[in-house]
Amino acid sequence: MRMTRRTLLLAGGAGVVAAGVPAVGRAAGVVADLQPYASYWYPDSLPSGVPAPGVRWRSLRAWRAEDDSDLAFNRASVPLAPRFTPPPANGSARAGQARVCALAAFATTSANPSQGSATADYYALTHWAYLDELVFWGGSSDEGLVLAPNAPVVDAAHRNGVPVLGTVFLPPAAYGGQLRWTRELVSRGAGGGFPLADQLIRVARAYGFDGWFLNAETGGGDARLGADMRDFVAYLRAHGEGLRVHWYDAMAISGDVSWQNELNERNAPFFRSADSMFLNFNWSRSGLVSSGELAKGLGRSPYELWAGIDVEANGWDTRVDWDAVVPADRPHLASFGFYRPEWTWKSLPAGGRTPAAFHARDDRFWSGPSLDPARPDAGAWRAPAASVADRSTLTSLPFATTFNTGHGLGWYERGRRTADTAWNHLGLQDRLPGRRWVIHTAGARPAVGFDFADAWHGGGSLLVEGGTDGPTTVELYAARLPLSKATVVELAHRCDPGSAGVRVELAVALEERPYRFSYLQAGTLRAGGCGWTTATLRVGALLRGRAGRTVRALGIRLTAQDGGPVRWRLGRLAIRDAAPKAPGRPGAVSVTAAAPGPGGTVALRLAWGAAAGPVRHYELRQALPGGGFRFLGGTCGHAYYVPALRRTAEEAVTRIDVRAVDELYAASVPASVTYRWSAARPSA
Repeated sequence: MRMTRRTLLLAGGAGVVAAGVPAVGRAAGVVADLQPYASYWYPDSLPSGVPAPGVRWRSLRAWRAEDDSDLAFNRASVPLAPRFTPPPANGSARAGQARVCALAAFATTSANPSQGSATADYYALTHWAYLDELVFWGGSSDEGLVLAPNAPVVDAAHRNGVPVLGTVFLPPAAYGGQLRWTRELVSRGAGGGFPLADQLIRVARAYGFDGWFLNAETGGGDARLGADMRDFVAYLRAHGEGLRVHWYDAMAISGDVSWQNELNERNAPFFRSADSMFLNFNWSRSGLVSSGELAKGLGRSPYELWAGIDVEANGWDTRVDWDAVVPADRPHLASFGFYRPEWTWKSLPAGGRTPAAFHARDDRFWSGPSLDPARPDAGAWRAPAASVADRSTLTSLPFATTFNTGHGLGWYERGRRTADTAWNHLGLQDRLPGRRWVIHTAGARPAVGFDFADAWHGGGSLLVEGGTDGPTTVELYAARLPLSKATVVELAHRCDPGSAGVRVELAVALEERPYRFSYLQAGTLRAGGCGWTTATLRVGALLRGRAGRTVRALGIRLTAQDGGPVRWRLGRLAIRDAAPKAPGRPGAVSVTAAAPGPGGTVALRLAWGAAAGPVRHYELRQALPGGGFRFLGGTCGHAYYVPALRRTAEEAVTRIDVRAVDELYAASVPASVTYRWSAARPSA
């Protein structure tokens, strides 16, 4: 049984990822040399033979930041946001007890594009509110054993206060593992230190992520190797100040691989050396009890132990003894870790792999079948919302969201479609509602979710649709936002064809136990559909006498005229004090590399200097003959890869504009570069 359960985990690094996760973004030919991917390495020596097409074998020991031509594309830019815990949405969710980590594979080890790709079929994780830590899962014996997370994932997680860890996977011999790689990893330097631990620290610092998940599963070691690994883990934690070190329950202090499924004397030395430990999947109630007692005896929290839950094969149909981990009638015993929650994405049926279908499934995984964290189901699947308190990063102004989930079927700006190609880039993802979906109504409950058929900005919008019998309030954000006399809220919204007329009100709560909403009129939209309209509410003036208070929650109340069906979209929600001011122009843009692509296209690597002032991200647009433009992409960093620039109307020169965009989506004056089609190389 142990090996059956272990096989699922081991194959996740060594082979099954390739079969179960689409290899997005893989290029061919000369263009592949320009396409940047998330970095991966072997500790030192490389395998015998030659790598598969598209795979690059590299040594971590030989890595230097100054030689890394992909570093600018892989470096995360968003700092880790502080967050707070609002009162839980239900009576069973606990603050300060069990937490959740996730080991998720976004693609195969060698096929994680650094800057998104031209498909919406992607694991666009959005339920950051319940996560304490994300492990960028991967590693395989025929690609590389050390995988650093790509920048879009880190930027999205950091915007929501979630640390991201890279993976060190030392596979068993059955999956190509070689004990020499383990020995190389923990080899000591002349001064007694660990050169490859120093390299792991340098990589995390240079790339901007938060630590490492260590998974040593190559058997055959001895007590000397076990001691070296223990000291390696302790060294990595001590010298990587501020970085997290997460140990997986595989290698025992004896040096051999022996999954304990609990914390005991055989693996406690690694737990003492690390920040946390992921317990193998075959844990038991009694084992978790004894593990927690041992952890407390070591001066550590039992919630630094993660009970592994393997959802790769069955998702929410996975059988779990939830009461052993998060009992409802007494304190939680441990935290829990999901192995491969991207099941919600990869198990989508072939004919239904749409962004909306994915998010509907992902909401069910994290919130439960009721899709209401305030009323979680008590069925076999105990979704995180039922046990774990959500968290929020909404603590300062300005704040804005366009409900962009980080992928879409097109791109929109101010309600106008400016690109028709599908895309994904999690770095462009907004801070999204953490509770999916808390709805207050005395009548029928409408459906609420992300929709991709129209948007105000980005790739999607929030859609509320269905019959209603009276006023319906949708909670959107838990917050700790200051309210002043100058505070303004802006809504960009619309009705779709077929909708009844809708009276729209902004719901603002200044009290939180429970939320007590005040409702501010935002306008009435006519029946039958209308274009986007923007309502500006001077909340600080409307809530007279309450300046200096704190906004605890934001939501929307809808009332349908004559009780008719509603089909209402929210495309933008912004709250600010000062009037919007565009950021400064980006620094000089340059084409750093170019290569011909299929169909007369060209692939480009671009770089530019940082813009002055606060910048949320940068957007790139291709100027078209006649004065129009085509959206090319966006990133939080200062470098971008354009996979296929298309020539329009046979123009000799194409101009590319780079604009800085701030938190309120105000855009700067662009900085530009040109590509001359008739020349052998680009010219600026």
